[in-house]
Amino acid sequence: YQPIACVQHERLEFAVLRRIPLHLELQDGRILTGLVLDVYTQGGAEWLKFRDASDVEETLRLDQITAFNEL
Repeated sequence: YQPIACVQHERLEFAVLRRIPLHLELQDGRILTGLVLDVYTQGGAEWLKFRDASDVEETLRLDQITAFNEL
């Protein structure tokens, strides 16, 4: 696991608190749009619980996100 920059982590936490929709780009090439429900640490890694526009929830490891932007 490679931790992400603190500034990026704080932006994700702010998106949770303010319910700001995000556009995520992942290492596997997928692009997701939706809401971050939670950012947490478990098993020595940082994770993000995400709900896409179709109400499908997914858990992503933060180092799998290559870029994100607020919508």
